[in-house]
Order: sequence, then C-alpha cells, then structure tokens
Amino acid sequence: MAEVFNTQSKVIITCNRRLSPYLEQEVKDLGFEIKRAFNTGVEIKASVNECIKLNLNLRTASQVLYEIKSFKAQDANELYKQLLGISWEDIIPFDGYFSVTSNVHNDTITTPLFANVKVKDAIVDRIKDKKGMRPNTGPDLSKAVIHLHWMEERAEIFVDTSGETLAKHGYRKHPGKAPMLEALATSTIMATQWDGKVPFVNPMCGSGTLAIEAALMAQNRKPGLQRMNYSFMHFIGYNEEVFFEDRRVLKDITDKQNLPHIIASDISADAIEIAKLNARTAGVEHLIEFEVCDFAETTIPEGDGVIMFNPEYGERLGVHSKLEITYKRMGDFLKQDCKGYRGYIFTGNPELAKKIGLRASRRFEFFNGKLDCRLLQYELYEGTKEK
Repeated sequence: MAEVFNTQSKVIITCNRRLSPYLEQEVKDLGFEIKRAFNTGVEIKASVNECIKLNLNLRTASQVLYEIKSFKAQDANELYKQLLGISWEDIIPFDGYFSVTSNVHNDTITTPLFANVKVKDAIVDRIKDKKGMRPNTGPDLSKAVIHLHWMEERAEIFVDTSGETLAKHGYRKHPGKAPMLEALATSTIMATQWDGKVPFVNPMCGSGTLAIEAALMAQNRKPGLQRMNYSFMHFIGYNEEVFFEDRRVLKDITDKQNLPHIIASDISADAIEIAKLNARTAGVEHLIEFEVCDFAETTIPEGDGVIMFNPEYGERLGVHSKLEITYKRMGDFLKQDCKGYRGYIFTGNPELAKKIGLRASRRFEFFNGKLDCRLLQYELYEGTKEK
C-alpha cells in the first residue's frame, strides 16, 4: 500500500448544500485545481499531507476525504471481501482507535449502520490477521475516521482526514438560540463580496456568528488556529512537523493591521454577553464593537459598508404579525439610515421578506439546515438612484 501522506489520490471535499461555489473559490485560492464541482462539494487530487493544509484553511468545508480505493460491490459480503484486500495494517495503528461513517444507497442495505459494521469487521479482521492485535472501534470521531460512500453497486472507501466537521469553527462554546452554522455564515459573507476593509454591521447579532466570522475573515485568521485535533493525526505516517509548519504559516498570514469597523448589536443583553464570550474564544473580541440596543439604534459608520441581518423567520406557516412589523421596520431602517451601504437580509420566510418593502437587486440561495433560505441584497443609494 502506498504511503497515503505522500501519495496523491482523488480527494473529495464536502460541504453543506449550496455552499459549493464558495468552497470552490477557497480551494482555488489555496492553489488546487478543481477536477469537478457538485452540489455538496468539489473533487481535487492531493496527498494526505496536502489535505492537512486544506483542513487548516477551509472555512466553508465539512470533511476532506482521501480515496483509498473504489470498486464494485453488489452487497455487504462483496463489500467485506473487497475491503479485506486493503493493507489496513499500513494505514491504521493496530493499537489505535477508529470509527466508520458512511453515505449508503444500496438496495440490499436497510440501515447504513449495517454497512458500517461490515467496514469495521473487514478492517479489524485484516489487522488482526497481519499484526495479531486488533484496534478499538466506536462512534467517537476524535481519532482515525474511515468513510464509505456506496451508491448502488459502486463503492468508494476514504480516509476522512478531518474527523469532527470543519463546518464548525471551534469558538462557539455558547450557541445562543437558533445559531447559524459557521460555514454558512462565512459563505453568506463571501456572497456579499465584502472586502474586509469597509465597515461590517450586524444588527440582531444573536450569538455573534456573522460578526465573528467577518472579524476572522478581515484578519485572514484561519479556522485551523482554533483546533489541535484532526483525524489525519491518527493514521500511520503522520508527521507532526508538517502540521506545525502549516500552522505556523497560518500565524504568519494573520493580518493585525488596518482592520475594519465591525459592529454587532442586539436588543438582548444576554445575547451580547454570549456573543462576547464567543468572540473572546475566537480571539477577535477586540475587533468587534458590541451594542445592546434595538436594531434601529445601531451605530452606522459614515461612508459605505455592508450591513447584514439574520432575523427570525417565524414558523413556515401562519406568519406572526409581530415579525411582519419587524421586517417592515428593517426595510425602513435600511432605506433611511444606511445610505451608501449594501444591505443584506438572510431569511427562510418568503412571505415575511415581502414586508421589507425594498426591491432586492440580487437573491442568493442557501439552506439553513433543511430550510430553503435566501440572502437578499439591497442597494441603498445616497440620495436618488442615478438613471
């Protein structure tokens, strides 16, 4: 078996639905060539050592999966036989621990857990046969993780180099209510094409995710600085010098100069407390001005900038009249007090969006969990709009 850390293979980088254009941009910016982009990820060629760099840098990704083998398998027995032929003793330490995750659509399999057990059995049996000892297994994703992707009769087996998802950036110890996933927050900010220099204002900030992600992006501070454990560390051939060198580069490229005005406000003092704690954990508390106030009292710095709301969406059916009033007030506030800015409202409720009373110049499609959402863009012109 070729040594995975130095051998290039097919790598699938996954993300949540509709984040793929933003992931693609990030991967290209790191110097990788995209072989294929699809709804929930991109495909490139890379070694596991190169996957280390991806894990440390990517804000919008979920997992970085390195392919070990692809093959045909009609059923679980064939799957087991194929997997038994892989030199697992060169990949997973016999005294180590691994877990199995999967994405399975095969008529012979009623539950993915059954497929996971087959994968686990093949790996354990092979290592026991070669080394006389067997590694431990279980559901914990904090050590080595193996991923099975099995569609009809086509199966692929991967080393999941990430382990715990990359979509969470490790600073949200206090989530607050209905928080936005960090990878989603980053993607919405990327959609605004905010340059990290003009002000970024986030009224109704909740637990602060948007403002914190904006501060991290403005500093070019990468998520890898928040995290010290990845799945790749638990495979044979891992060289910690590669990890620490990549991490040192992250420190070097973090920019502490000329940082923009970032303002986060919320009417709830508790929400602001939580947002401050999260910002402190992320190392950006000093970059954000927090205000406890109604959104309409939020400080709007002079000139141009980006202002983004992520208000409550209410239930899908039966819209609350209270929220209708809030959405109308947001529209009024943008029109009257935010001239020269680009305004954004992220919502999963099209009926409420109509109450904003402004014409959106662009609509970006996102999912928040399973909820179909839109990021609505508004040009807030100074004076009258030029013809």
